[in-house]
Amino acid sequence: MTQRLAIALLMILSFGASSIADVNLPSYPKGRGEYCVEPTDVMRRDHFEYLMHHRQISVHLGVRSKRHSLVGCVDCHASQADDGTYISVNEPGQFCRSCHVYTAVKIDCFSCHAAVPDAVVKQ
Repeated sequence: MTQRLAIALLMILSFGASSIADVNLPSYPKGRGEYCVEPTDVMRRDHFEYLMHHRQISVHLGVRSKRHSLVGCVDCHASQADDGTYISVNEPGQFCRSCHVYTAVKIDCFSCHAAVPDAVVKQ
């Protein structure tokens, strides 16, 4: 009985380790700017907090700033196709979508906001 339990435990542990090892980390295009408004590790972890705070002060208090604006993120992180047109940041393989798919987080920002640079939207 003990031997069967040990074998079952070994199989479970080896399966768990192999399934973890097979997970591919997200791959995404690099931003165009020299640096981000916050350190990379901070933005990966807390960007949604900055965006929600920016939304609150913009919508409720009328204070507009550029530091943590979604427009700034899109301006820097939208990639260009070979023909020079911008690719939406929420398209498969692009900056926002890559990490959000990896973490199983729904992107709802772009149901209202532009997913390509602001200058392109105004044309």
